[in-house]
Amino acid sequence: MVRRIDVTGAGGVSLAAWEYADPPKSGEAEQSRGGVLLLHGLMGRASHWAGTARWLSERHRAVAIDQRGHGRSEKPADGPYTREAYVDDAEAALEQLALSPAVLIGHSMGALTAWQLAARRPDLVRGLIICDMRASALGAASQREWEAWFKSWPVPFATLADVRKWFGEDDPWVERPNPSRGAFFAEVMAEGPDGWRPVFDPAQMLKSRETWVYDAHWEELVQVQCPALVVRGLDGELGRAEAQEMVRVLPRGAYAEVSDAGHLVHYDRPEGWREAIEPFLDRALAEG
Repeated sequence: MVRRIDVTGAGGVSLAAWEYADPPKSGEAEQSRGGVLLLHGLMGRASHWAGTARWLSERHRAVAIDQRGHGRSEKPADGPYTREAYVDDAEAALEQLALSPAVLIGHSMGALTAWQLAARRPDLVRGLIICDMRASALGAASQREWEAWFKSWPVPFATLADVRKWFGEDDPWVERPNPSRGAFFAEVMAEGPDGWRPVFDPAQMLKSRETWVYDAHWEELVQVQCPALVVRGLDGELGRAEAQEMVRVLPRGAYAEVSDAGHLVHYDRPEGWREAIEPFLDRALAEG
């Protein structure tokens, strides 16, 4: 069972949270099982975590949220889409859902949100899993590349099959056919009168990205006091040397990598992803 829970984020923004389990039985406390909050990356949505959340929910309370500007959450025209807003939203979700102290699992931008929240509110976070997110600054060239990439999308797409084919094969950023990438982007498309378009506004995605792409985030890693696992896909965007340096900087860091996986680790290799994070997750929740 998946149930929607409405959360009020920073500035009153309405956020959609999704719990992947049956509601607690009568007399069972909401916090009787360890809480896990899953944070998707830029352009993502909570449903990208469905596979992970389903096996998590067998033993833990697992909730994923659509972050502001994404999925079924509110997409205010004027934002804000700042780092502070995203972190404030995640903090509000932990408190309103009675998940804390929780393990945070974040992918890409969601991982940055997770470690920034862990640094700010150690009382709310008992463990942290960082999936394929760099701590170094990416710079202006990277932002320009993203702007050009969004403009290259052949929207609207006539069918979902066209979405899967373009993002899985035809996109210039794809080095070799990647069906899981096509499936990932098909999940963030909605059908309109003229075809299929993203459920997010690319301009808002660029606004979100520009609030962190120019800065490095090593100092916030140093402030994370809970156990933290840095996970990378062998062919992902986070290089091994940088990932291992992140582990060194984290006061209680650990490292894992998943072979035959790129940036979308949990989509590319769901079994390998589970093997990489489950032992750490069990330990972190048991220690809590």
